[in-house]
Amino acid sequence: MKKTSNAIRFETRVSLKEVMKRNPTTISIEATVAKAAKVMCQEEVGSCIVIQRNLPIGIVTEEDINCKVVAKDLKPSNVRVNEIMSTPLITVSADKTVGDAAHMMVKHKVRRLPVVDEDNKVIGIVTVRDLLTVSNELNELLTDLIEINREEHVEVGMCNRCSQMSDELKRVDNVMLCARCREEDNIT
Repeated sequence: MKKTSNAIRFETRVSLKEVMKRNPTTISIEATVAKAAKVMCQEEVGSCIVIQRNLPIGIVTEEDINCKVVAKDLKPSNVRVNEIMSTPLITVSADKTVGDAAHMMVKHKVRRLPVVDEDNKVIGIVTVRDLLTVSNELNELLTDLIEINREEHVEVGMCNRCSQMSDELKRVDNVMLCARCREEDNIT
């Protein structure tokens, strides 16, 4: 935690390497949409990263297949992935953080980011769902930390009920009570 201007802020910098899925599903630029759909079903994923000469050049998603092939009543075995892929491919470096990835997703309006190494080779993929999972876990931890802090927090001041000074005030339902008033209410 970091204290700044009388406020406490929880600072996290979770590395993408911690949350990305390794070995994402890839497909050759020459492959058909039918092949891509089959691979996505087998791998139980919603996208394939399109590769040309071992480098990522685009991405094909379920939405691309639905909107650009199925909705147009095209035959998937007659359409190549390079005809429907989203390009240019937005990627993120493996040394970035979850926050960096989230900002990129918002900026570029994408839900999936291939993670690349220093040679631009795909080593993983991170999705909005992955980021939300991390966010939910951090929110739960923060909630627990706040609750623990409230339970142990004792203040010096005036009791809001009896107006007596006390060095054992505790917050109960947003009211500061001394030990005697808490005892009267059977609150420890």
